[in-house]
Amino acid sequence: MKFLLQGAQRSLLRGFGRRYLATSTEQYAKRNYANNLSEYNTVFTSLTAKRRHYLLRDAYDDMVLDGVQPSRDTFHSLIAGTMKGSRLQDAFYFRDEMKTMGLLPDVVLYNFLISTCGKSKNSDQAIKILDEMKNSGVKPNGQTYICLLNACAAAGRLDPVYAIVRDMTSAGVGLNKFCYAGLIAAHKNKTPIAEDVATKIIELVEQSKGWSSVEASTGENAENVMMNVSEEELYNLPTADYVHKRRGFLRKELTVYHVAFHAFTELKNVQAMEVLVEMLKSEKKDPDVFILLQIMRTIEMRQKSIVLFQESSQENSK
Repeated sequence: MKFLLQGAQRSLLRGFGRRYLATSTEQYAKRNYANNLSEYNTVFTSLTAKRRHYLLRDAYDDMVLDGVQPSRDTFHSLIAGTMKGSRLQDAFYFRDEMKTMGLLPDVVLYNFLISTCGKSKNSDQAIKILDEMKNSGVKPNGQTYICLLNACAAAGRLDPVYAIVRDMTSAGVGLNKFCYAGLIAAHKNKTPIAEDVATKIIELVEQSKGWSSVEASTGENAENVMMNVSEEELYNLPTADYVHKRRGFLRKELTVYHVAFHAFTELKNVQAMEVLVEMLKSEKKDPDVFILLQIMRTIEMRQKSIVLFQESSQENSK
């Protein structure tokens, strides 16, 4: 089989030992899509690139049944793929498999796990991962705390978010643009929505203009770059799906504005968005394509609301 079969079907066939029936070397080569660790690692990378994250575990099971021993790099690729696909249970499965084989997760893998918890809006589990990390003797880095901050922000948990901010500042670590992005997301996601949420978000945008150079020390590390994991993906920003698009689509210096415009689009707050537009103008900055998309979405929603209001008024006047 040259292509990966449906997971359940393939596992069933393997379970009955079909793979081990007497076959010629030529037939075996034709139906097998990978034969060694290097080829399986290529398969995992390909599945992630094609957004077929749901097949990673099936491919891993095939590798184990083939008697191929996974390496640390294999688990890095698998857990990065499950993070991108928001597959939390698969991520934990690969972590447990890794430990069973005597390979302890490092700080990069723990960051991926915390990020996956954030994508699944499971902030409690993210906090447990941090505790496990410390108990295992793995020292958290700047990215770890920003991953945790954004994981709590995704669930709208303001208290843990500000507690993380306090811990960072007390440790002498300044806040960068991704921290402010997390703070904005936390206010946007908090339920019930506060009456002053727009004011809070605008204040955070203003405060972010003085963000520190900590970004240089917590920026993308070489391993993340090699696995094509951007900081936007790691921190679950709304721009994560757009960061690999053509140049000019995103201007990374506008990260905080991206999150703020997206928040006001989700909150359907046209007046607050107009304030952001004026703030950009005052800084003599032009909006990029992502910001323009948020503005267009808001205008479209506003026009639909006006049409619905007019139709409702006409019906009531009859």
